[in-house]
Amino acid sequence: MSDVLTPSVLEKMPLIDLGIGPDLTGGVSGADERAGQRVVIAMSGGVDSSVAAALVKRAGYDAVGITLQLYDHGEAIRRKGACCAGQDIHDARAVAAKLDMPHYVLDYESRFKESVMDEFVDGYLAGHTPIPCIRCNETVKFRDLLATARDLGAVALVTGHYIATQHGETGWQMHRPRDLARDQSYFLFSTTQAQLDFLRFPLADLTKEQIRDYATLIGLQVADKPDSQDICFVPNGDYAGVIKRLRPDCSLPGEIRTMDGTVLGQHQGVLHYTVGQRRGLGVATGDPLYVVAIDADKREVIVGPREALARARIQLYEVNWLGDVGSSAGAMPVRARIRSTGEPAAAELTLNDKGGAEIVLAEAEEGVSPGQACVFYAANSDRVLGGGWISGASQS
Repeated sequence: MSDVLTPSVLEKMPLIDLGIGPDLTGGVSGADERAGQRVVIAMSGGVDSSVAAALVKRAGYDAVGITLQLYDHGEAIRRKGACCAGQDIHDARAVAAKLDMPHYVLDYESRFKESVMDEFVDGYLAGHTPIPCIRCNETVKFRDLLATARDLGAVALVTGHYIATQHGETGWQMHRPRDLARDQSYFLFSTTQAQLDFLRFPLADLTKEQIRDYATLIGLQVADKPDSQDICFVPNGDYAGVIKRLRPDCSLPGEIRTMDGTVLGQHQGVLHYTVGQRRGLGVATGDPLYVVAIDADKREVIVGPREALARARIQLYEVNWLGDVGSSAGAMPVRARIRSTGEPAAAELTLNDKGGAEIVLAEAEEGVSPGQACVFYAANSDRVLGGGWISGASQS
C-alpha cells in the first residue's frame, strides 16, 4: 500500500460541505475555490480527528494539520488511553503524511498548565468537581489554536468533535450530532458565536462505526485505535496524585461529619472527596453514607444518606448563551444536563443580567456539585442553548 493516499482512494469517502463561502451557508462553488482556501485541522492522533482531516482533504481544501503538545510526554508515552500524548503526536504525524498534508506540533504546555491544570487543582482544593476538558476546549483549543489558525490564513478550524452546527437567521447554532451516544455538546457549551463562525465539525452526521469504517477503507493506521478514556494529564484517574505533585502542601487534614454536626472521623485532605462519593470515605455507621457537601474553608467533608443528595434548584455563573437574541427574557422551558453521561431533563431556565442563571429541574437529581457544568437545550429540539458553571444547588 502506498504511503500517500491517491485521489481515487479518498474519493471513496463522502464529499462534505463545510459551509464556507460568502453567505456562510452554501459552501464554495467548485474545486478550484476549495483548493485556494486553507483549513486547519486540530489532530489529536485519534481516529475521529484523523477522519475529519481526511474529509477536509477529500473536499479539496488546502488542509493543514496541527497537534498540540499539552503536557509532559515523557510520562504520557508509557501509558494508554490519554489524548495528546507522545504516541498520539506520532500517530497524527503519520496520518498527515498518509494524507499528503503539512503537519505541525505546537508547544502549548505553559498555556495548558495556566489555563487548565492550575484551575483543575484550585477547583479540587476548593471542594469543587472541575471538568478540565471543557476549559481546554474553551481556552487552549478554541481561543489559542483558533487564533493560530487565523494567523496561518485559514478560513476555518476543523475538529473531530461530535457536534453539529448550522447557520440560522440570527447566526450560527449548535446542535447535538446524529450519533447521540457520542454527543460532545456538554463539553462545548462555552463555545461562543464568534468561534462557531470559524469552527467546522465534519463528523456531525457520522456514527463512530462509520468513522472507523472510513478509516479502514483508506488505510489509516488509527482505524482501530481505542478512544481516549482518561483526562490527559491524570494517569489512571489518580486525581489526588496529580494535585499532590503540583501542590505538595495541599493535603491538609480535617473532619468528616454528619449533616447534624456529629464528627465521624478524620480525613487527609478534601482533594480526596467529591459530592456524591460513597466508597473510600474512611468512616462507617452501618448505613450507606455519601458525601453531600464539602466545606473547603473549614476543611470539612459532610456526609449523609442518599436522599440528601437530591437537588432541584441550581445556580450558575459564567453562562454562555447560544440561543436567539431576545429569546432569553424571563423563565423559559428547557432541557438541562448536569453531567456528560446523563440525558437532558425537563427544567426551567431564568437568566440574569450578571452573566448567571438559575435552573429549576422538574425532578431533582443527585450528585450536583459546584464546579460541574450545566448545559441547557431547547425544550423540543436538539439545539444547544448554552450552559454555565454550577456555583451552588438546593433541594427546592
